[in-house]
Amino acid sequence: MDLAAVLERIKDAVGPAGWIADRHDQEPYLIEARRLYRGATRLVVRPASTAEVAAVVRICAAAGLAIVPQGGNTGLVGGGVPPDGRDNIVVALGRMNQIRAIDPVNFTMTVEAGCILADLHDAAAAVDRLFPLSLGAEGSCQIGGNLSTNAGGIAVLRYGNTRELTLGVEVVLPDGRVWDGLRGLRKDNTGYDLKQLFIGGEGTLGIITAATIKLFPRPREIETAFLGLARIEDAMGLFTHARAASADQLTAFELIPRAGLDLALAHIPATIDPLAGRHPWYVLLEMSSSQTDSGIRSLLERLLETAFDGGLVADGVVAESGVQARGLWRIREAIVEAQLYSGSIKHDVSVPVSRVAEFVTRASAAVGERLPGIRPIAFGHVGDGNIHFNLTQPEGMDKSAYLARWQEFNDIVHGVVRELHGSISAEHGVGMMKRDEITYYKPAIEIELMRRIKHALDPQGIMNPGKVVVV
Repeated sequence: MDLAAVLERIKDAVGPAGWIADRHDQEPYLIEARRLYRGATRLVVRPASTAEVAAVVRICAAAGLAIVPQGGNTGLVGGGVPPDGRDNIVVALGRMNQIRAIDPVNFTMTVEAGCILADLHDAAAAVDRLFPLSLGAEGSCQIGGNLSTNAGGIAVLRYGNTRELTLGVEVVLPDGRVWDGLRGLRKDNTGYDLKQLFIGGEGTLGIITAATIKLFPRPREIETAFLGLARIEDAMGLFTHARAASADQLTAFELIPRAGLDLALAHIPATIDPLAGRHPWYVLLEMSSSQTDSGIRSLLERLLETAFDGGLVADGVVAESGVQARGLWRIREAIVEAQLYSGSIKHDVSVPVSRVAEFVTRASAAVGERLPGIRPIAFGHVGDGNIHFNLTQPEGMDKSAYLARWQEFNDIVHGVVRELHGSISAEHGVGMMKRDEITYYKPAIEIELMRRIKHALDPQGIMNPGKVVVV
């Protein structure tokens, strides 16, 4: 392979505006958000259409040149970082940012992979609809990356994760052919659901270039409450009660520990402590309805009255305005930001909802026994069983020495997850970080099937090599 000639053909395929060769200008495409992984590439390619993506992939397939698809590069497991030591190109899809169609009657929107998630929220709102996928990076992440990682976020409880929000995809396959699976059908019982191979595939089986996604009625009324609780068991009891009382109007149910709130108050300006007293645990609860005069405020008040009387809730506040609600949600965001100020060993795990309290109790005891003074911060979308179980270093401990024990504490926490029949990656994906580890936590037959699928669709192994599964 004459690599220089191959790169020139790729440049011709995308035109002068479609590639970056300067090493300095490439830098944002080479390192991931937590700066844990850094790679190198021969060329960053920025195609402007599906046809250009297909042309680039055909050239790479003929030359055996590796391809690393990349969206907004906001991932947390190294899935979009190019390898260091293998010739490759990065295919960044940010120029493919058109909304191809919006069908308010069918409640669908067909969008290109490079669309920013927040822009899709605005486009849906413009036709009085809702696209509910919501996460911290929504101002910069791209829907193609959300699809490729099966992103979750705060609204999974009511609307499902990205798999449930997608009706069809357009994919450039590893040989450069284009599969147009853009269908707006809710029911299509004609064999294998091929789109699910690519949603969550992290670009290892093909490049998602567009998708048809579901829209929903726009909420007319939203109620937000911040509640203080004595025990994590009370949080899960409250969730059971709230889910039964509100049916599908319960939109979000976020767990927040006091240790996380203290960290946010110490480091993030404008973070508030909404309640007069200190409580070991908090719940940020949201209910919404697409109806006006829906009565959800009264429903929430009755729910909380019952929870107070039953001893599940010790104190609480209900937002009286959108500004107050945003202030309560800001606490949740600040907890994530605050962990940047000290060493934090992170886990994105899930267990059955009925075992969330057991997991947090057992995992906290296990890590505390191994390292006294370690500060577990268990927070997140526990209404769907997803816990971000992050471990802040003991006060006064050397940060580098602490972070060097990352794998040690992964083994402890993930061991508890396995015993409770959970998953070691609830919403962040596998990437490089968990590629080898999943072989210990998934049945051997699952790994075998994944490898067979990878080999069948990408026999040369050129699509995002070294991610998800080793073949």
